[in-house]
Amino acid sequence: MEETSLRKRREDEKSIQSIEHKTTNLQKELGLFSGICIIVGTIIGSGIFISPKSVLSNMEAVGPCLIVWAACGILATLGALCYAELGTMITKSGGEYPYLMEAFGPIPAYLFSWTSLFVIKPSSFAIICLSFSEYVSAPFYSGCNPPQVVIKLLAAAAILLITTVNALSVRLGSYVQNVFTAAKMVIVVVIIISGIVLLAQGNTRNFENSFEGTKLSLGAIGLAFYNGLWAYDGWNQLNYITEELRNPFRNLPLGIIIGIPLVTGCYILMNVSYFTVMTATELLQSQAVAVTFGDRVLYPASWVVPLFVAFSTLGAANGTCFTAGRLVYVAGREGHMLKVLSYVSVKRLTPAPAIIFYGIIAIIYIIPGDINSLVNYFSFAAWLFYGLTIFGLVVMRFTRKELKRPIKVPIFIPILVTLLSVFLVLAPIISQPAWEYLYCVLFMLSGLIFYFLFVYYKFGWAQKISKPLTMHLQMLMEVVPAEEAPE
Repeated sequence: MEETSLRKRREDEKSIQSIEHKTTNLQKELGLFSGICIIVGTIIGSGIFISPKSVLSNMEAVGPCLIVWAACGILATLGALCYAELGTMITKSGGEYPYLMEAFGPIPAYLFSWTSLFVIKPSSFAIICLSFSEYVSAPFYSGCNPPQVVIKLLAAAAILLITTVNALSVRLGSYVQNVFTAAKMVIVVVIIISGIVLLAQGNTRNFENSFEGTKLSLGAIGLAFYNGLWAYDGWNQLNYITEELRNPFRNLPLGIIIGIPLVTGCYILMNVSYFTVMTATELLQSQAVAVTFGDRVLYPASWVVPLFVAFSTLGAANGTCFTAGRLVYVAGREGHMLKVLSYVSVKRLTPAPAIIFYGIIAIIYIIPGDINSLVNYFSFAAWLFYGLTIFGLVVMRFTRKELKRPIKVPIFIPILVTLLSVFLVLAPIISQPAWEYLYCVLFMLSGLIFYFLFVYYKFGWAQKISKPLTMHLQMLMEVVPAEEAPE
């Protein structure tokens, strides 16, 4: 009887250990279709409904404007191909973070996680949710601009909703992403088909002399690319969830190869559709390009445009939250952020503390948030690290030859993307200096103070503060330390 009881107790202990082991790792629950939906759903968001005006204002003519949209798609595709090699060579979640760690060591990796956590990701999340709230509130304030308080409260509500969904369940977040991706593709297809029909009917007058009046400068080109590439941002998002992809060696590159060219084609055709019903001057004067298009082409069903634009922006915000939470999670796991940020929910199997922390930072950004300044702030910081990461790929071709590379892009591609990144970072600063770029650099460098205080030297007083905080949060949120994910 005692032997039977002892045997049963040992079996129960093994079962508990098995369950505990399962709950401390992110699970591989995302297939190719979900991966494509994350890329397409994250890229196609608010950008294509906001950026056409900014790109056109810098290019000043229809022809150069369309060239910039195509060039941005090519650059995003080349960058994503470089990331495909990095993602299959270093199969860890966290996007640029583990790649910079392998290529240059902990300091650049920490500065990226610091900048991404406090600038790049939350500002992107804030921009998308502010765009969502502007489109949602506009129909209720016909003839005037909605109050800023209303816009910001709606944006905060959207952040809270999306953060809650992604903290509750990986599958729920994935399903929401798939649904909103399908919804946003509806409005994209409607706009594209409407434009093709109008072109077939002979509405081509706005494309005549399409290069007339062009006045190009390095600064204007750089700012046009900033706004165009903002609309393409998300091309690297699949690399943030490599550990949760089934068969990443196949699904990561396939998701990139299918997803980004699909988005590029959609963007070019949508801009062509806009110009079939609006002159360059009319587009620049429009408060909301897609809404103006809908009023002229889809009336009396024009109400569907702001509705589906709202779906589009929510889908993009959901995809951004889904992937950015993983960056915070990996940084916490490496000891570069509070340890509790690397914990995984016992019941939900999600990095809930990281996602919640990310949502809080995004809400802070919407308080003083202005969309145009946030876009420039975001783009400058983002392309600084995108270029550094892709340069790391070139460096590791010589310093880490032993690493297996299931995908290997020609060396000229990462070199070209690195040079283009340098141009994107420097051109606007040289031609049109602004204080926001200096503030951004100073904030990024301030991360070195926290790195040496809390990570490198690990002062005892800091550990005394963080340890009880971690224990209380662990009990409150029912999370457990995440084990190192298998490579």
